[in-house]
Amino acid sequence: MNPVVILYALLGGILPSLIWLWFWLREDNLHPEPRSVIATSFLAGCLAVIVAIILEKITQDIITDTNLRYAAWAGIEEIVKLGAALLVAFHANILDEPIDAMIYCITVALGFAALENALFIFNPLHLGEFAAGIITGNLRFIGATLVHVVSSAAIGFMIGLSFYRGVVMRTFAVGLGIILAIALHTSFNLAIIQTTATSALKVFGWVWVAAVILIILFEEIKAVRPNNNYQ
Repeated sequence: MNPVVILYALLGGILPSLIWLWFWLREDNLHPEPRSVIATSFLAGCLAVIVAIILEKITQDIITDTNLRYAAWAGIEEIVKLGAALLVAFHANILDEPIDAMIYCITVALGFAALENALFIFNPLHLGEFAAGIITGNLRFIGATLVHVVSSAAIGFMIGLSFYRGVVMRTFAVGLGIILAIALHTSFNLAIIQTTATSALKVFGWVWVAAVILIILFEEIKAVRPNNNYQ
C-alpha cells in the first residue's frame, strides 16, 4: 500500500471530523471538558469502527434482507459508539453535568466517522481517482458524518435529560435514546441507497434540519437542573 495514499485518506477523514468537533465543543464553552478525555473519546470512536466492521461482517452472512441488514448495521454502530463512550468518559468524576453526555457521545461519533470516512476515501485514492476521493469526502462531511453526530447525540440528550433522575428513569431514557438513534441512522442509510442524485439533496436537507434541532437541544440540556429530591 502506498503510505502517501493512506496519509491522504486519514487526513481526509480526520480533519473534517476535527472541524465538526471544534464546532460542537463550543456548545460547552462555559465548563469545557478536559482535552485529554476529549482526545481519548475521539480515539475510542476510531477504534470502535474496527469492532463495528467485525460485527457487521458477521450479520452480513446471517441477515439476507437488505433493509433488515442496514437496520442491524445501524444498531451495531450506535451501540458500539455508546459502548466506547461508556468505557472512556461515562464516569462520575468526568460526567458531572447533563451536557457532558451529549459532548462525549458526539466526540466518540466524530472519531467513528473520521476513520469510517477515511476507509471510504481510501479506495478511490488507491485507484488514482482523486476527484472521486474528494467528492466522497465532501459528501460524507455534509451527510454521513452529521448522521453519526445527530444519532449519537440523541442518546446523549436522553442521558442528559434524565441526569438527575432515578435509575429506572435513566435506564428508560437510555433505551429510548438508543431506539431513536437507530431509527435515525437506519432512515438515512435506507434513504441513501434508494435515492437518486436529485433526491439526494433532500436527504442531506433533513440531515441538516436535524443538526439545527440538535443545536436547540443543546440549549434544552443546559437548562436541566436537579430536582428537590436529587442528592
